[in-house]
Amino acid sequence: MKRLFLSLCLPLGFGCSSMLTADNEKTYSDEPQLVSAQREVAAPQTSTSVFQSNQVVMNDSTFTAAPTRKNINHYVRGIMQDMVENLQYVNDKTPLAVSSFIYLDADYNAGSLLGNQIAESFMHELHTFGVPVIDFKTTDYMRVTPTGDFVFSRDYLELSQQQNFNYVLAGTLVNHQGGVLVNARIVGITSKAVVGSAQGFIPQSVVDALDSTNRSDGIMLKQASE
Repeated sequence: MKRLFLSLCLPLGFGCSSMLTADNEKTYSDEPQLVSAQREVAAPQTSTSVFQSNQVVMNDSTFTAAPTRKNINHYVRGIMQDMVENLQYVNDKTPLAVSSFIYLDADYNAGSLLGNQIAESFMHELHTFGVPVIDFKTTDYMRVTPTGDFVFSRDYLELSQQQNFNYVLAGTLVNHQGGVLVNARIVGITSKAVVGSAQGFIPQSVVDALDSTNRSDGIMLKQASE
């Protein structure tokens, strides 16, 4: 009877020990899986990629490209587009000339670099719109000198007395806080009627850039007379 009881207990003991061993192995085998799963969630490469993406966003918002400075031609183009909207009688069969823009509160016989450049810009814009532009400062000959060859002149004695333009684009300038106001209009030579008009504004920084050689830190420098 004792032998039978021992023989029955031995297999049960081995079975319990094997079950404990299997449970322990299962527990040990599960722990690395949990650890590895946690490492996958907080993997270094994931945090690095998030940091890099945030850094890229920060750099994009912090460093911006320097704004492009516009010149006088840009503002004259805008004035010309406004004038075309109310322009009358002027077309591809009506020759037109452009005069220098003058300051409203100055002598009407005194020009300026700004006024002359605005006139040059309007000549280009009118030609682009298909309006025939007459350059009345062109002489009938080429003047050859040691310093260069010239066909333009501001001496009326060297220019043709007969001009075939019917309209003229002219305008005035007014100094304003932060820049210069531009008043442009097209007038009929015979009727003196205004057939088109527009107004615009040129920032002072753009005006200063036109003659930057005579300025230092925004201060106009006068050249000493010889």
